Amino acid sequence: MDFSLLIKALCLVLVIEGIPLFLAPERARMAALQVARMPGRTLRILGLVLMVLGAGLLAGL
Repeated sequence: MDFSLLIKALCLVLVIEGIPLFLAPERARMAALQVARMPGRTLRILGLVLMVLGAGLLAGL
């Protein structure tokens, strides 16, 4: 894999992650508080689902 492509993908992640913080900081704060209140097991399952979904979507491209 081309290293510059990986860097570009990580930069795109930063841009996408920053959009809600810029456009709706209070809603982003409330969402972060809700995530902070979730049990560890729920967060772990959510993380696994997101990783599998992302890997599946990448494999399909």
